[in-house]
Amino acid sequence: MFDIIKKKYSLFAVLIIILMGIGIWISGKSTPNFEQYAAGTVRKTVFFNYFLPLIEEKNRAIMSIRKKLLFWRENSDDLGWWQTHQLDKLVIIYRVKNFSVNNKKSWQKLLEKVDVLPPSLVLAQAANESAWGTSRFATQGNNYFGQWCFEQGCGLVPQQRDSGKAHEVATFSSPKKSLGSYMQNLNSHPAYQTLRNIRTQLRINKQPVTGDALAAGLTSYSERGIEYIEELRAMIKFNKLGKHDQSINNSKTLL
Repeated sequence: MFDIIKKKYSLFAVLIIILMGIGIWISGKSTPNFEQYAAGTVRKTVFFNYFLPLIEEKNRAIMSIRKKLLFWRENSDDLGWWQTHQLDKLVIIYRVKNFSVNNKKSWQKLLEKVDVLPPSLVLAQAANESAWGTSRFATQGNNYFGQWCFEQGCGLVPQQRDSGKAHEVATFSSPKKSLGSYMQNLNSHPAYQTLRNIRTQLRINKQPVTGDALAAGLTSYSERGIEYIEELRAMIKFNKLGKHDQSINNSKTLL
């Protein structure tokens, strides 16, 4: 009898902790202190519940821009000064060189970059790079994706930085800013062209865009290369994160 009561109490305690994590996200007042949650299922649940809505919000914003670009492409002869101004800014942000509004390949290059990322991949990288939100760079600098910067004082100096190296780990005002910078990086930096090529080919073949597939384009993200990719794929599989990719593979996002 005592064991049954103890088991029910334990389950109730876990539920309360999970609801606390959800409540913190809903309030939007502060980032959860992930260290205060027991390592394992509870911390993972709080971590995913916090980041998934942020990822989906960012993907919706990207898709909104993408739809706008598709419309502008079809009406390129009738763009007003404001649309042209917005287009020029996007070309710079997404690092598209020699863009011409009358060139189909220019539009193709831009649209290949302005596209959504699989939530499963983003969640796995956030967890991996930040040790489930408990790393020094996450807790002190809101950096959940291990992004570097290269100006003195731009971030936190790694404790084990090699002699002669000058990079720092970037700091952000919020996890949301860190997420936005990371997604922009994958969508625009030359190092992740392979990832974008995989995504484009999946769209051409009308196949789902998944984290497992796009992980293959991250060989430059970590010095560990293929080992890093396999670790991300294992995290996606073990934590059943693939189900979250359905949000970017419905008919409204396949544009």
